Amino acid sequence: MTLAQLINVLYNVVDRMYIGHIPQASTLALTGLGLTFPIISIITAFANLFGMGGAPLCSIARGKGDHERAETIMGNAFFLLVSVGLGLTALFLLFKKPLLYLFGASSQTFPYADSYLTIYLCGSVFVMVGLGMNSFINSQGFARTGMMTVLLGAVVNIVLDPLFIFVLHMGVQGAALATIIAQFLSAAWVLRFLTGKKAIYRIQKKTMKLQWPLVKEIIALGLSNFCFAITNSLVQIVCNINLQQFGGDLYIGIMTVAGSIREVVSMPINGVTSGAQPVMGYNFGAEKYERVRSSIRFTSVACIVYTTVIWIVLMVFPEPFIHLFNSDPQLIKEGASSLNVYFFGYFMMAFQQAGQSTFVALGKSKQAVFFSLLRKVVIVVPLTILLPRMFGLGVVGVFLAEPISNFVGGAACYVTMLFTVYRPLKGASGDRVTADT
Repeated sequence: MTLAQLINVLYNVVDRMYIGHIPQASTLALTGLGLTFPIISIITAFANLFGMGGAPLCSIARGKGDHERAETIMGNAFFLLVSVGLGLTALFLLFKKPLLYLFGASSQTFPYADSYLTIYLCGSVFVMVGLGMNSFINSQGFARTGMMTVLLGAVVNIVLDPLFIFVLHMGVQGAALATIIAQFLSAAWVLRFLTGKKAIYRIQKKTMKLQWPLVKEIIALGLSNFCFAITNSLVQIVCNINLQQFGGDLYIGIMTVAGSIREVVSMPINGVTSGAQPVMGYNFGAEKYERVRSSIRFTSVACIVYTTVIWIVLMVFPEPFIHLFNSDPQLIKEGASSLNVYFFGYFMMAFQQAGQSTFVALGKSKQAVFFSLLRKVVIVVPLTILLPRMFGLGVVGVFLAEPISNFVGGAACYVTMLFTVYRPLKGASGDRVTADT
């Protein structure tokens, strides 16, 4: 799962690496791409809603031996992903221009954002199916096959990007075209496996008929990951608007780089927590609670140690990470100091991830949703608006909101998980622990 996350990160950031080095227009093109992230995050949010909402339920049903329920959950999730994906495509194509200007575009950056987004939206259904249904491959225990889904897309994207951008001189349009071709192939790979003989549960027409009680369960459990992605979109919007006001296009470009670096360095955390969820869900369904506790301990220690090391590396050597995405001397100079603020105390993010992934894995949707909203909506968004206007902080205030939210939100989420999940599971073997405990 960790390797799959690494490949998935390459899938997502390779466009930015190439676009950030386009001759004569690198910074404006990178900034334009950054302006599309809120819309891309919304598409990801809906993929998470149905994919990551259904997959843990599928794991729990499999652990209980209820195979019919598990397959029906998967079929319902597939129908939701396709239908909502088509609706989002039409909606965003219709309103993309006012949305991009609302999100902080200028007359210089809008053409780049518009060119990329128009092509990307045409493949949003492939994004939804590939990302959402791959969770069901992993939930059935085929982690290597799940890894191959993102490996296929990443390799195609990495190969086609320089061909389209630099050889065929298509610029940001070439990057978008390479991405949707890669996403199409990933989606085709997922569907081929989930309709084939190797899959334990298969996509079948009879399981696609929506069962509203199941849909409610999928949405309830998927709300955590949905809120995580949708609030990321909200934060990106608020950040871009404030950065445009206090720093201009340059600082939107710096935030694009900071977010891209965070995706790269967060890869092992996402891999460990994603890999732990099917294990926790299966053993919780099988009432093997000490294995669930063991998974929580391992996940926590691994993530905390890793994030501490990464924080130190980023504090000491920020410039090489920025160089991956842009070589503009001014962006590198201003970006180095901004990164030191943005990643301060990064190890606290591990507590948020470990706690929240545990809630999701065990079906505790209310807690997972609450802590998603707490960190982003209750803490980050207000601070992003207020801090730039206090004590003359300006753009520093925008970057400072993230570490403050990591400390407050991460501590609150993890401590709550310890007292409501980890401790009650101790010695609970033989006694049924419900998802509402």
